[in-house]
Amino acid sequence: MHEALFQPIDLGAIRASNRILMAPLTRGRSSQPGSVPNDMMLEYYRQRAGAGLIISEATGISVEGSGWPAAPGIWSDEQVAGWQPITQAVHDAGGKIVLQLWHMGRLVHPDFLGGNPPVSASATCAPGHAHTPTGRQDYQPARELTKDEIARVVADYRKAGENAKAAGFDGVQLHGANGYLVDQFLRDATNLRTDEYGGSAENRTRFLREVLSALVDVWGADRVSVRLSPNGETQGCDDSDPATTFGAAAQVCQDLKLGFVELRQPGPEGTFGQTDVPQQDGVIRAIYSGPLVLNSDYTAESAEADVKSGRADAIAFGRPYISNPDLAERIRAGAEWAPNVNVPASWYLPGPAGYIDYPAMEQQPAAVAD
Repeated sequence: MHEALFQPIDLGAIRASNRILMAPLTRGRSSQPGSVPNDMMLEYYRQRAGAGLIISEATGISVEGSGWPAAPGIWSDEQVAGWQPITQAVHDAGGKIVLQLWHMGRLVHPDFLGGNPPVSASATCAPGHAHTPTGRQDYQPARELTKDEIARVVADYRKAGENAKAAGFDGVQLHGANGYLVDQFLRDATNLRTDEYGGSAENRTRFLREVLSALVDVWGADRVSVRLSPNGETQGCDDSDPATTFGAAAQVCQDLKLGFVELRQPGPEGTFGQTDVPQQDGVIRAIYSGPLVLNSDYTAESAEADVKSGRADAIAFGRPYISNPDLAERIRAGAEWAPNVNVPASWYLPGPAGYIDYPAMEQQPAAVAD
């Protein structure tokens, strides 16, 4: 059963023992102040080391880019030291883990920035509300990054990549999805620039290319990946021609020979409220020749089907990994998946409840003859 999902795969230089990946999941459990990874996070990731590859929760590359309460960072020595035992625990349990690098751009509320405005590709404002330490607050207008500041942000990504290597990760993934900074540059509804970073789809991918090139310099292309969300509006970030825009992004990935590309393609019930829009993975597949990972509210059966058919090379599971720390083992055994209890209430709350207290599946007792 599900034989395709349990074939090993090379995701660039990373040898995954199966094709069931753990998708990045923001959980908000780092120690404050300082956004430092801790022992509770170690246990969380160790429990889930049966995945072919863990993609870590989105992790801030700088204070400027971090706007989620208690999300971890990778810009300080203390944070690097906090991640080191986590990566070691995953490796000791036989797993692999890459760090997802995150700059939230205009989705950082000024409360995280000492009252200063957030930065973005252009001077725009996201719709809706930000989660802040003092509750939900309206997003505030961002200011446009200058070209000198863009170079500085690229340098921040490079330093974060160096820190991830020092922390013992197997590679890095650039968060280019879900309406955050890279996505804000990619899409024409949020990128209103008239310089070489705006206008054509190729220009709007320039920031993506520069960041990925910096990470490739640090890690080598075969240990760098990217997450994209090429379908529909996401947190106010939209595009008038996603096939062209994300085709250009796929060309960047192909040119740089990235280790793999992951696509977040939620359906109508997706986390960020996208509607049922045409899927663009075929556009990416036609241009990018490396391993393609899809993440789209999969079941074990639909995941097996898409890997077997060749639509995807591996599948990243998100929310099922919250309540099923041994998800890969459950799929192998054909066991039921535990439901997500008290979700989404426990997604982001501090403490172990709904985080590290989900048990592994019970061992079935051997049948006893009468």
